[in-house]
Amino acid sequence: MSRIRAALRPESSFRRRLVAALLLATIASLVFASGAFADFLTPESGGSPNANQIDSLYKIILYIAIVVFVVVEGALFYSLVKFRAKKGRVAAQIHGNTRLEITWTVGAALILVVLAAVTFAKLGSIQDPPNSGANGLQLAQGVLTASTTEPTPPNGKKLTICVTGRQYIWRYTYGASCKSNAFGLPYSYQEMVVPADTTVVLDIEATDVIHSWWIPKLGGKFDAVPGYRNFTWFKAPRAGELYRGQCAELCGRNHADMTARVRVVTPDEYQTWLADQRTAIGDANRQVVGLRRQLTSDGIL
Repeated sequence: MSRIRAALRPESSFRRRLVAALLLATIASLVFASGAFADFLTPESGGSPNANQIDSLYKIILYIAIVVFVVVEGALFYSLVKFRAKKGRVAAQIHGNTRLEITWTVGAALILVVLAAVTFAKLGSIQDPPNSGANGLQLAQGVLTASTTEPTPPNGKKLTICVTGRQYIWRYTYGASCKSNAFGLPYSYQEMVVPADTTVVLDIEATDVIHSWWIPKLGGKFDAVPGYRNFTWFKAPRAGELYRGQCAELCGRNHADMTARVRVVTPDEYQTWLADQRTAIGDANRQVVGLRRQLTSDGIL
């Protein structure tokens, strides 16, 4: 019996090593896959100037936090080794050391002042939209407004899109805010189409429950709340990009299906798409009107 066990041990040990090697290989393939650590510790960026500023501010705070962590933990481990307990030694008491207490209090305060100053310096470029670029949609005319909530570029020219959250889909109405009468304006569902290098202001609302609009590469997330309007902006630099996101607020049983896309095209392509969309919506409306009349005449309605 002992001989059988001895004979089985190498095979069993080999199997364990094989399983461990396969597990390590699987983990390595996931960890070192292309893009596995892309934006792993920092927000996504690259789709809009405000998203880039959010990313850079996050990194500045992260780097300062890493330095503080290394200094504090380094001092802790140094103290554990240098001043570890030994026979015949009495630990020095630092309670009441005014100089030391003032030093670490002032140091912590200075760190907070630096973080606050950097945050307020970056806040304007995150909240305030710039003018559209020279290659943007030049017909994105807006009006100067006294609103303290709706973002407006310095020259007042912007493309406004009303973003409406519904269970479980996003609707985009082009060319007007949610507050205005958007009847007759072109719209789309799930995928938003925007011109490149153009300041796009989003007026965000919901019709049923709270949703949350979030395309990570285009900036922060913003809640869509029934009876309340929220605003954000982005300025996609290049045509041909497709940015993906989804509702970031648990809004019901099909929340996971409430995805969102932003497709960036050239200004000319945008105007062509807008005209085609308006024509398609008009044709569909006429078909519905004709069907309603037919059903009414047949006594079904």
